[in-house]
Amino acid sequence: MSSLNLDDFTDLIERPDGGVRRDAEARRERQIVPAGALGRLDELGEWLAAARGTVPVRPVERPRVVLFAGDHGVAELGVSARPAGGAEQLVRAVLEGASPVAVLARRLEVPVRVVDMALDCDPAAFPADVVRHRVRRGSGRIDVEDALTLQEAEAALRAGVAVADEEADSGTDLVVLGDVSVGGTTVAAVLVAALCGTDASVVTGRGGEAIDDLAWMRKCAAVRDALRRARPVLGDQLQLLATVGGADLAAMTGFLLQCAVRKLPVILDGVVAAACALVAQRVAFRAPDWWLAGHDSGEPGQAKALDRMALEPLLEQGVRVGEGVGALLALPLVRSAAALAAELPERPEAEKEPDAEKEPAEEGERAQREPVEKTDM
Repeated sequence: MSSLNLDDFTDLIERPDGGVRRDAEARRERQIVPAGALGRLDELGEWLAAARGTVPVRPVERPRVVLFAGDHGVAELGVSARPAGGAEQLVRAVLEGASPVAVLARRLEVPVRVVDMALDCDPAAFPADVVRHRVRRGSGRIDVEDALTLQEAEAALRAGVAVADEEADSGTDLVVLGDVSVGGTTVAAVLVAALCGTDASVVTGRGGEAIDDLAWMRKCAAVRDALRRARPVLGDQLQLLATVGGADLAAMTGFLLQCAVRKLPVILDGVVAAACALVAQRVAFRAPDWWLAGHDSGEPGQAKALDRMALEPLLEQGVRVGEGVGALLALPLVRSAAALAAELPERPEAEKEPDAEKEPAEEGERAQREPVEKTDM
């Protein structure tokens, strides 16, 4: 039996400040560029003001990319273009600065943090700060066995909470959240199908490297079999993550929940982050108010999850590589929205007072000065 009470998150998570958002909307209406002329940037600026609790909104100065890493046993079925256990090479590329997210982060001057939760390799292969939260080596094959024990799922979720606290305490003011995994999109498809009540084929995509038709059919079969195991535990989110999730996904779920508790905004990357967000929404219904969907990866499971949470992607570039790349591409858009909301000047006071308000007074003054003509009765 788990000692973790997920219901506590419901009480701890508040919505972004509605009063601040109204103040931000009022300020936007007073600025020199007409409201609505900047499109969705207006909405983004107002959301960020409410999330950060200030008008004008403070700029995003200390963003961070946080990537949770793990290998999934279901990859043994040939559901991914990469071999089972191949996440180690992906993580190494990130740490060595040779991956897409590392290149973009370097250009945007955003630090990247990798958290190993269940890589299938010797922990000595990576620095201590990468592996110190690891729960186990790899996750179980979810079509025939549980991904984790309940105790491991709890430890992983608590690790995610701890990472969120570490980021908030260090001054991080916005997180770009992604994953580095092999088999992760298969696991994510199972979670989305289970929570949305859909069939395997509806949510199963072709992953980051576009698997062929045979691999896609194997992936659908794996999702279908795991879905049968997921449905009996739908009422218990921690048990669901233990049954058909994985240590990296459980940690991401805890991370998202605690970021909402700490009022730390998050940009979600692809289908894995979206699936974890969907689980977190089941735990605490106000939590999605603290998240943005960075981009549309083209994965049907991501689209289904975002639609369920009423989150609209900021970008549609067809980026499927994962690793937080699509969400990181959205960061300049968020920063631009904050800058425009804070720095656009307001109209001069004379322009704010409509002339119509002065006319009645002027007419009244004329009436007092001009005598009223008498008419014969």
